[in-house]
Amino acid sequence: MRVHRIFVHKLVAGELRLSGTEAHHLVEVLRVKPGALVRAFDGEGLEAQAEVKQVDDMSVKLWLEPPKQSSVEPNYQITVAVALLKGDKLTEVVRRGTELGAVCFLPFVSKRSEVRVISANKLERWRRVAKEAAKQSGRSVVPLVETSTISELKPQNLGLVAQPGSANTLSTLIKTQKAAENANFTIVTGPEGDLTEQEVALLLRQGFREVNLGARILRAETAPIALTAAILLPEAL
Repeated sequence: MRVHRIFVHKLVAGELRLSGTEAHHLVEVLRVKPGALVRAFDGEGLEAQAEVKQVDDMSVKLWLEPPKQSSVEPNYQITVAVALLKGDKLTEVVRRGTELGAVCFLPFVSKRSEVRVISANKLERWRRVAKEAAKQSGRSVVPLVETSTISELKPQNLGLVAQPGSANTLSTLIKTQKAAENANFTIVTGPEGDLTEQEVALLLRQGFREVNLGARILRAETAPIALTAAILLPEAL
């Protein structure tokens, strides 16, 4: 039987009175009753099993077991820096990337981005999507979503910029760079018109390496998900 998951900002063993949207979802949507078990997570890697003790119209009283570090998060830490995309495409990048295991999203404006402004409402929506996708996919970490500029992007252990026609494959770069099991990757993908030569040159000076995603040309919203999956999914094979 599936155990429902709830987001709690701070996990501490013992009694917890839950209110707000999480309580509303438990009461009005899931119709939980006293005795039901749920799984609480704090968005930073901790989880705890909890038992519903009391339910009313506005809140739910829970009893939490001691929190533990989650074992579901991937070893590699992936930051996805993606140029602004038309329509709602970047929302899907955040949703799918969260499901796969990315820990951070950095939307930025590229010279060829047709969308030029990141509104506060859109940024807040992406954060909500990341939280809901983390809950749905069983993750214990909610990815950060913060705006950036291309000049601010700096790789930690290994930085990759998707470039069709590059001679570098992902497996070759990981081997030659000797990425540790817990390495931090920063991946960069461009807008519908791709990054300019000047932008790619800037990223290379900042320490990124070009990587080829295969013989086919991927859409701007597909490339960041394909690269994230290529890095993270081999652990499941």
